[in-house]
Amino acid sequence: MALPFAVLISGRGSNMLALERATRDGRIDGRITAVISDRADAAGLDAARGLGLATTVIAPAPGEDRDGYGRRLADAIASSGAALVALAGFMRVLDRGFVRAWQGRLLNIHPALLPAYRGLHTHRRVLAAGDARHGCTVHFVVEELDAGPAVIQGRLKLRPGEDEAALSARVQRLEHIVYPRAVGWFAAGRLECRDGAAWIDGRPVGPAVVEEKT
Repeated sequence: MALPFAVLISGRGSNMLALERATRDGRIDGRITAVISDRADAAGLDAARGLGLATTVIAPAPGEDRDGYGRRLADAIASSGAALVALAGFMRVLDRGFVRAWQGRLLNIHPALLPAYRGLHTHRRVLAAGDARHGCTVHFVVEELDAGPAVIQGRLKLRPGEDEAALSARVQRLEHIVYPRAVGWFAAGRLECRDGAAWIDGRPVGPAVVEEKT
């Protein structure tokens, strides 16, 4: 049976679109039941509607705390029938209750080689540090920000004179490869979170790696 999953976005939704393409070409045995955003002006919502996907806006209410927002978000996801939640540029920190309820069924794509560079502005920070390597990580979400078990990474070498925009574009191309692969593994029953680690085909991974083709 195809895996029903929800995708949460805050912006353009490029990873949401990559996941949708993968469901259509058979790389993911699944279907997107809902595209949910915390912003009504997120460009990805129009893109999702254009593909016939169900969309919902769950914007934070005035004075609402994180737990209250998480409960409304959880209700919307449950109504969609999703069995997995894929965060795809969703720019809100989820509350503990939400994360615990979805533990092992909640994935995120982060634009850095975790555990390095948790948080925001990763490309800028990598360039400022003069690092030779960069990339992205798909990981299971836990209560600590960007600290969950890594599933798969896309890795690249920085180029001399490269600026933030160029680096971001290269990393995003890798994101569109590794995120569908991870969700595809989950849909096929090959990926799980167990004992604080990501397991693929019954073995812990640390993590799988895709290198940029040059």
